[in-house]
Amino acid sequence: MPTVDLYNREGQKVGDVQLSDNIFAVEVNESVLHQVVVAQLANKRQGTQSAKTRAEVSGGGKKPWRQKGTGRARQGSTRAPQWIHGGIVFAPKPREYRMSIPKSMRRVAMKSALTTKVNDNNIVILESLELEAPKTKEMVKVINTFEAKKPLIVVPENNEVVYKSVRNIEGATVIPVNNLNVYDILKHDKFIVTKEAVAKIEEVYA
Repeated sequence: MPTVDLYNREGQKVGDVQLSDNIFAVEVNESVLHQVVVAQLANKRQGTQSAKTRAEVSGGGKKPWRQKGTGRARQGSTRAPQWIHGGIVFAPKPREYRMSIPKSMRRVAMKSALTTKVNDNNIVILESLELEAPKTKEMVKVINTFEAKKPLIVVPENNEVVYKSVRNIEGATVIPVNNLNVYDILKHDKFIVTKEAVAKIEEVYA
């Protein structure tokens, strides 16, 4: 059972937290991590890219010059792909990029991602992250205390005060436990999470 230090906002150790073996100490499955990240990025795509083929661009109805005798290559339309303002070859059309990943695979990927943070000593557990009012300066102090360049800050539930305190800090992201995902965990260098949020993660993925 991994044991991680518990800190306050000032960076002082105030205790220890024992993490669940079933979530924070599993065998890391890199192939599943890759599949889930690819699917997550694919599902973010809008799929609205579109261009016109030669059949769809306007104009080009008349043959630009006669077939023979001009010394030039034969042309049937000014909207062929080799012409300026011509159509696009194999033009992209709106499509659905969504990929489906089984729930069991998503759970394996999530546990693997959380385990990598523990193995790399990139997890920071805070006693609390309550602020009376949005203060970017306070959050910068917390982030600098733990030498995080691109931290993912995980809170138990939507917290508008913390969100407003972090939104102008480059590289930092705040996310509630119910929106936690593999891509964000792997993308950020430090995983800063409150003790209450850890309990919720263990409750969901137990």
